Amino acid sequence: MLNVHFVFLGAAIGLAGATSYAVDTIRGKTQPNRVTWLLWAVAPLLAFAVEVDKGVGLESVLTFTVGFGPLVVFGASFVNPKSVWKLSRLDYTCGALSIGGTIGWLVTRQGLVALAAAVVADALAGVPTVVKSWRAPGSESSAVYIGSCINAVITLLTVKHVSAYVVTFPLYIAVLAFVESVLVAGRLGPRLRRHPAPVHSDVEE
Repeated sequence: MLNVHFVFLGAAIGLAGATSYAVDTIRGKTQPNRVTWLLWAVAPLLAFAVEVDKGVGLESVLTFTVGFGPLVVFGASFVNPKSVWKLSRLDYTCGALSIGGTIGWLVTRQGLVALAAAVVADALAGVPTVVKSWRAPGSESSAVYIGSCINAVITLLTVKHVSAYVVTFPLYIAVLAFVESVLVAGRLGPRLRRHPAPVHSDVEE
């Protein structure tokens, strides 16, 4: 296990990735989905509040940074309006469901229920960007996702006493950020669409 103070290294890496994404947004090189990035800020910051309330400790730094970073990106999207991804019905639907999960957190105020609601809200907010990363990875930048994945893994490696409050959000972030890193950096969607799976006939020749 790593010393718990390594969470600050992870946080620095995560924030560096978010800063890079924000700069690319200002330059028009990336096209963030505002629904996703706003809610990606709100849900983690609510989860951070839960973790602080439950005495999680320094491991909660990860949750704060994965909320603060998207807030920076969301703000950057207003500097260059041309860089913003056009929203669709899917975006608004997932955004509404995510807000519903956030309201669930505010209503229940129950530890694990609140944390689960925050994760669900964050995941629903991410659906439009995951779909976008599959269809148009060129509209994204992998640095923020790679940084978040490293941040989450470092945080998990510092955990000495495993509990749902401590590991739930870092584990979720590690998985989501890894998926996004593969989709964006690996251009997985376009690659697979260029090489469709062969169709096998059931009829013997």
